[in-house]
Amino acid sequence: MTTYAELSDAFSRHLSLDVAPVAIAFLPGPPAGVAAFAGGAPSGCSFWRRAAELPAGASAFATAPADHHGCPIGSYTHRIDLPAGRAVELGDTLGVMAGLGYLSLDEVPGIPRLAETPGAVVYSRLADAPAAPDVVVFAVKPGAAMLLGEAVIAAKLPRTNGPLARPTCMALPAAVAGGATQSLGCVGNRVYTGLSDAHLYEVVRGRDLGALAAALATVASANGALRGHHEGRKRALTVVA
Repeated sequence: MTTYAELSDAFSRHLSLDVAPVAIAFLPGPPAGVAAFAGGAPSGCSFWRRAAELPAGASAFATAPADHHGCPIGSYTHRIDLPAGRAVELGDTLGVMAGLGYLSLDEVPGIPRLAETPGAVVYSRLADAPAAPDVVVFAVKPGAAMLLGEAVIAAKLPRTNGPLARPTCMALPAAVAGGATQSLGCVGNRVYTGLSDAHLYEVVRGRDLGALAAALATVASANGALRGHHEGRKRALTVVA
């Protein structure tokens, strides 16, 4: 049986990743043996960066619903209710966004959300996943996104229509429900995670990882061969004036 560490190594090798893929599990309660998150966070996607940057072998941590209250938008996509005293924050934040022309309020009902409120959300590097992940978040450059997209097709895996725009966090419930999902990110996510403008996100279901990794090996090899083919044609057909 292929381990998560082996899968992580395969993805990192074929995609030349410079950000560790992050495994996320939505669980009914905190799992035994996984450290609880301590502190505060301005957004749920902040946990993606934390998991990716913690030391390999010690990156797993569990968050409670209350740990996600820092971001009303992320709480909404994760179906986590804000406490009574802060319930107005979602409407206030959406009002600011609508006032700026960032979104229209009639878009809100169409934003994907988790089907159920999680009792705990566990984050880690994929290699350190302590539980079967529901989704894995890949921060990738466009060339790697191309390879992943082609591997999804080759493996005949379900995928959503995309790419998705803002908010980035809706890509998680979208992937849970519909399969592989591409997100262009959003300004909030890029601020909170430090994601560069050279990267976007691919979010895949945890149960699809094995099939995706197998297809990716073939796709990466084929792309290498085709690059040589196209470079040869370019040289042969280019006329220098």
